[in-house]
Amino acid sequence: MNNNNTAVKINHVSKYFRLPTEATNSLRTLLVNRLRGIKGYKEQHVLKDISFEVEKGDFFGIVGRNGSGKSTLLKIISQIYTPEKGTVTVNGKLVSFIELGVGFNPELTGHENVYLNGAMLGFSREEIDEMYDEIVDFAELHEFMNQKLKNYSSGMQVRLAFSVAIKARGDVLVLDEVLAVGDEAFQRKCNDYFLERKASGKTTILVTHDMNAVKKYCNKAVLIDKGLVKIAGDVDKVANQYSLDNLQRLEEANSDNEPIEKEDTVYIDQLEVKLLSDSQITPKEKIKFEITYNVLKDIKTYIAFSLTDVDHNIWIYNDNSLDYLTEGLGQKKVIYECKLDSINNLKLKLQVSIRNDKNEMIAYDSDEKYLIISRNDISEEDVSATDSASGLIQRNGVWNFEN
Repeated sequence: MNNNNTAVKINHVSKYFRLPTEATNSLRTLLVNRLRGIKGYKEQHVLKDISFEVEKGDFFGIVGRNGSGKSTLLKIISQIYTPEKGTVTVNGKLVSFIELGVGFNPELTGHENVYLNGAMLGFSREEIDEMYDEIVDFAELHEFMNQKLKNYSSGMQVRLAFSVAIKARGDVLVLDEVLAVGDEAFQRKCNDYFLERKASGKTTILVTHDMNAVKKYCNKAVLIDKGLVKIAGDVDKVANQYSLDNLQRLEEANSDNEPIEKEDTVYIDQLEVKLLSDSQITPKEKIKFEITYNVLKDIKTYIAFSLTDVDHNIWIYNDNSLDYLTEGLGQKKVIYECKLDSINNLKLKLQVSIRNDKNEMIAYDSDEKYLIISRNDISEEDVSATDSASGLIQRNGVWNFEN
């Protein structure tokens, strides 16, 4: 890559912290422990050989679960931390908004804090003079600028700090978890600002847990997982992988659920649901899954299943029909496929149960399966819009029974 087009380059960066395992104020004890090979601390490796580049004009997203190393990485980019290994190169002036309150003094007025914070960001008084009116206009705090910051509400402090960060005229803006600042009106203003910044081609690095924001603002992204780069590049792929990882962890957390039995009588065992399609698909692709179970009593059984929108907890589809009753003992196998060609950008949960001919649930699969439906590389005309959770699916179900 041409270095002239690189805004930020992270090159094989590693970072660890030393966490003390014992407390001692004695130099003698410390020396004795060292001679015995006892360090008195353990190393927590937060970042492990991280490498990627942010080009000039990128709106670059960094995502990952809490504890993955995102904020540590931003502090290294902002030169707050020094990496143990590797280098970070920033071409131009970098302005970071990482922690609210850094560089602010509650005993000073809002006016004085703007100049104090600006100075800590590396700006001269003349440069802050030029930016001051824009900062106050964006924060909408004109009548409060001569009041001490300790008299501000928390929301007012956030608005002032955020306004200083985004209005400071830097080449690279770094933002950490700031999309929920202020009230609803201020959030709309921030949304407009981000869209304008994206359109203007100004370099921005954004850390957030909001995958809708990543898809809306960012043109590139990277997923950090346990201190490593798991996936980088395409925004949809990164965001979908993040959502899928979280859903899988939710599945693992719920894996201890006990199977449901009716009146202490076991009618079904060996119930297994296998997802045959990919867990990340487009609306043009089919969801396909296989259900197998063993019937221990000579009863009629059928499969009921649902696809639920995880974020909004509403059914996208629910099949509870008696049309597919099976009879007799032994292994049952069903393969089902459906096409969700009228929905997009959803996280779905597949839940399956086995019922008898009286519609009583006699077994339940607690190992829930999750899917991400996303319009990767599909044109707008391929996806039809809908505003209702009912009737979303054009059913192309094909049941194949193997008794």
